[in-house]
Amino acid sequence: MKIISYLNENQINAGIVHDNTVIDVSNEFPDVLSIIKAGHNGIDRLNRILNSNVEPRPLISEHLLPPIPKLERNIMCVGWNYLEHFNERFRQDIDLPTKPTVFTKATGTIAGPYEGIPLPENFTQKLDYEAELAVVIGRKGKNIAEAEASDYIFGYMCANDLSARDVQHSHGGQWFMGKSMDKSCPLGPWIVTKDEIKDVQNLDIYCKVNGKIVQSSNTSLMIFPINRIIAEISKAMTLIPGDIILTGTPSGIGVKRNPPMLLKAEDVVEVHIAEIGSIKNRIIADNAR
Repeated sequence: MKIISYLNENQINAGIVHDNTVIDVSNEFPDVLSIIKAGHNGIDRLNRILNSNVEPRPLISEHLLPPIPKLERNIMCVGWNYLEHFNERFRQDIDLPTKPTVFTKATGTIAGPYEGIPLPENFTQKLDYEAELAVVIGRKGKNIAEAEASDYIFGYMCANDLSARDVQHSHGGQWFMGKSMDKSCPLGPWIVTKDEIKDVQNLDIYCKVNGKIVQSSNTSLMIFPINRIIAEISKAMTLIPGDIILTGTPSGIGVKRNPPMLLKAEDVVEVHIAEIGSIKNRIIADNAR
């Protein structure tokens, strides 16, 4: 099942994508987060709607919003989770971590799957892309066993962890500022529920800039698989429905290419993950908004 948030006559509605159309579910659920919080009961209710005679609407990509338009908490992110990307690190005195490297992006970073992304030229001269698989948590849990972690997953999305490389390393080694620019995390185009994915640890993932493939990998190459990441984070904090975890990016980031390929106004960045879909965002000059 593909679950979306979309604009409908200036209102944000929840819907299900079905045969390239949208089944509106706003009479049953006020938003996507309420679907996630309803758990198995929520999915059962959505299936009843799908099997009813609800009239579908056209699927208009420009109307799609971030699947969860308003986050309750920061996005949690895992760094250096593909070995070749770890080898691109800026500091060679850092050893390969034995546990996931976790940081966050602020709630205001989310953007829609096809939305224009502002280029904050007064803040960074080194805006970079990072294709990532995003996990959406569906159940509350603390100290989750790795073997049971998949039971706490609601679904998956594409994500782009846009990063200000110059800022990322100019605040005492803390990444938060360089990762938390407004609209620096486009998500979507929908949440694909976990039952739709045969093996989440075997999905091709790639990133294109202006039509050229710049990152290409497979989720099987993660150093820390998704279940391990969930188990590790849940040792420190209680995960709640609607939490989003980005699981790391492959090698090929722009700042480490030769020559570097840093993003500029009018560049178009696409993230694609097999069995999930694609997001595609144009970088726009900040004064063009």
